Amino acid sequence: MRFSTEAVNLLVKQYFGIAGKATDLSGYDEWNYLITASDGKRYVFKVGTDQHGAAFLRAQVKITEHLAFTSVGSRLQQHYPAIDDQLKMVPVLIDGKRYYLRLLNFLEGNFWAASTVRPGSLYADLGNFLGTMDRHLSTFSHPAMHRRYTWDISTAPDANRKLKYITDPHQRRIAGYFLLQFDTEVQPVLSSLRHAYVHNDANDYNLLVTNGKISGLIDFGDMVYTALINNLAVACTYAMFDAKDPLYAASLVVGGYHSAYPLTEQETDLLYWLIAARLCISVAESAMNTANGSTNEHHFVTEKSAWELLEYLIQCNPVKAQDAFRKACGFASIITKDEYAELLAERKKYIGRNLSISYDQPLKITRGALQYLYDDKGGTYIDCVNNVSHVGHCHPVVVRRMQQQIARLNTNTRYLHDGLEEFAAALTATLPPRLKVCYFTNSGSEANDLAIRMSRHFTKQEDVIVLDHAYHGTSTVAIQISPYKFDGKGGFGQQPWVHKAISPDLYRGQYQYGDAMAGEKYAADVQRIIAELKQQQKAPAAFICETLLGVGGQIPLPDNYLQSVYAHVKAAGGVCIADEVQVGFGRVGEKFWGFQLQEVEPDIVVLGKPIGNGHPLAAVVVTEEIANAFNNGMEYFNTFGGNPVSMVTGAAVLDVIQDEEMQRHARDTGDYLLQLLKDLMAKHAIIGDVRGHGLFVGAELVKNRATKEPAVPEIHQIVQAMKARGFLLSTDGPLHNVLKIKPPLVFTRDNALQMVQQLDAVLSAMQ
Repeated sequence: MRFSTEAVNLLVKQYFGIAGKATDLSGYDEWNYLITASDGKRYVFKVGTDQHGAAFLRAQVKITEHLAFTSVGSRLQQHYPAIDDQLKMVPVLIDGKRYYLRLLNFLEGNFWAASTVRPGSLYADLGNFLGTMDRHLSTFSHPAMHRRYTWDISTAPDANRKLKYITDPHQRRIAGYFLLQFDTEVQPVLSSLRHAYVHNDANDYNLLVTNGKISGLIDFGDMVYTALINNLAVACTYAMFDAKDPLYAASLVVGGYHSAYPLTEQETDLLYWLIAARLCISVAESAMNTANGSTNEHHFVTEKSAWELLEYLIQCNPVKAQDAFRKACGFASIITKDEYAELLAERKKYIGRNLSISYDQPLKITRGALQYLYDDKGGTYIDCVNNVSHVGHCHPVVVRRMQQQIARLNTNTRYLHDGLEEFAAALTATLPPRLKVCYFTNSGSEANDLAIRMSRHFTKQEDVIVLDHAYHGTSTVAIQISPYKFDGKGGFGQQPWVHKAISPDLYRGQYQYGDAMAGEKYAADVQRIIAELKQQQKAPAAFICETLLGVGGQIPLPDNYLQSVYAHVKAAGGVCIADEVQVGFGRVGEKFWGFQLQEVEPDIVVLGKPIGNGHPLAAVVVTEEIANAFNNGMEYFNTFGGNPVSMVTGAAVLDVIQDEEMQRHARDTGDYLLQLLKDLMAKHAIIGDVRGHGLFVGAELVKNRATKEPAVPEIHQIVQAMKARGFLLSTDGPLHNVLKIKPPLVFTRDNALQMVQQLDAVLSAMQ
């Protein structure tokens, strides 16, 4: 139980000979009291317990004594000796419990957090003050400071155990991401860094400011022996709070520190990750304290600012931060003006000539962070198009599970391993009951190839019906069933066993928006093909289409289209294949799978891209009847398909989609994005159509809404201009005039708003 102020008055009088009046001061750890003596002089009285440890409390006395006669001594609190034994830390026994009493002088000044004006010189002075103090502490040591401590940035990985208390999936992802990067960027070099005895808590409630200068630093309760740079990282963290330009503010602190106590390039390069790690410790502690019902306001005082700064940091390219910190110390910049001529020449020399590069000015992407991509020049880009990284680039849950499994075992499916059956069971649980047998491959192309092969085994037929402009992959068979490829430049034309049905495009097609029977009318073209095959004594082996058309133009299928088509195909003995490679796993929002939007059940579902979040994994899921027909004596073996790492990866992606409610997020964010684009369409005539479901969105650009002439040169300019503004988009459609928007599912409403605002600016400038 905390001492009453009356009891404190007696203790201060008894042990330190001062008659005064005590006032409670809030604190994170020890009990703190403000003592106002009868002569008006003020003191701070601290009460510790064995929980804090006598040795550690003595170390606080020793470190302030060490600094007392240095150039920073006047800005630090000093301890008063007791009147009897001159001890500066007095142990007392009260009601059978031991307490440790300390009396310190009171430092004048305003807390940094309360200072409303913070000139650049103040940030530089903070750095200089800390650098000077750390230089003086280079000759200090105390064994009690060698401890494992929650608030020591070096122990940041311990915060992983507390991430579960962060209830918001978006926030939990960000904290998890930065802790993952700490393991990669900091942990391997931590032991080689300079270590020192440091204050470790130059926060905005421990720093005092007077007349635009640092006038004091209080509370050595967090001091620890740790990497020297951690002390600066803590100060930078709090200096960045509420700053108009957080990175600039931190760079001023870094420059000030370096002027007093020179840093190394390695130390400055780690600062970005150390600042993020400190924030992760903070938000994880706050979340745990919330879960445990804490009412101590100090447990939450910086929580809001910490989350705001983490949001800022994940949008800040670490290269940009590292370069800013290097420049603050006078080190050479790590950002070059390289236009990649040499790299492009090497690529041309060693890589196939027909592998294209996005954008007129190529990007060299060096790192991904959820919905953000970072280049080597400090640029940050919001990824609006890489649907392969379905749950986000470097999602911490997925990456860690992959790391753990690949460190343990990776082999083929001729050995038993639990992951194969467990992932297959989890995957089929998301599908209709008839779809219960899985075949794992390495890519969507390979999966589509296998699906066609299986349909032929089952039906004993060869012909395949596809949609015009469709794309199903890069294998030989996949190219042969992809009009987008075989009708295009360099294509070999249509095979006699491939039949193209009209693309059910409600914007450009024969049957358009407002026609309630458009789905059935487009489906009639499939029935026409079936009838023609029948005249030749043939029947379709399969009908295959994406459940929303991707390369075909980001086109949602008309109502009742697949219901009618599937009925025609099944009546003819054919197999219905749903290509969910770009569409599935909750992307469409309303449903988990695209085919569910059409209220149909395919015979085969092909999965790829999002299934492994960028890891090479795909699957074909079929009915038992089709699986039995395929089991004709010839073994199906895929060296890498179904390997333990892939299975763990796929299971992790499924878990993340469910645990982080990504399907609901895709629906809500997608609806918001679609409405923003439709509002923009009302303003800019170049937007002819906006369509999609969830985070599968297309905006078709035209020169004239009446003629629908495709705005091809214009869309190219728009994509380049958006890239210059930090948004990565691409084009699709048979006329190459559809803006393709298929971001990772972690894409937020704020991202959507920013993207549309910038698109508005680009379109306005073009007018």
